[in-house]
Amino acid sequence: MALIGITCVVLLVLTTMIHYEVLRLLTAGLPALRIPARAKLVAVIFGTFFAHAAEIMLYAVAIYVLVRYVGVGTLGDARGLSLTQCLYFSAETYSSLGYGDVVPAGDLRLLAGAEVLNGLLLIGWSASYTYISMERFWSDAGGNKGNGADAG
Repeated sequence: MALIGITCVVLLVLTTMIHYEVLRLLTAGLPALRIPARAKLVAVIFGTFFAHAAEIMLYAVAIYVLVRYVGVGTLGDARGLSLTQCLYFSAETYSSLGYGDVVPAGDLRLLAGAEVLNGLLLIGWSASYTYISMERFWSDAGGNKGNGADAG
């Protein structure tokens, strides 16, 4: 149980750092680009999507290692464990989709719960950042919100 707790904390820190750095790079780099506001918003969407995908992959790798090599719980059918299955489970857990077709057992359930909370926080952060970016880029466009042209 202590190993799962430590893993939860480490993953929380790592995913927060990834998210922070991606959003910081977008904040620093996008205003300097001479591209339409629409293109900047597309970059924000792709940047945040990349951050979420990397964070989901971190959880998937952690789950795979914990189940396969450490023996902390199981994920679905223990005989068919694969990194793909862990990635699928991680994506549905991170997004709080939770189909329930792959179910963790043992101490791994604590990690799944932490991933849901972490995913919800980071998805909310992305939504907030996207909204703020839209306001900034649209106001920078000088009222030409319809055509996405930058005024300067």
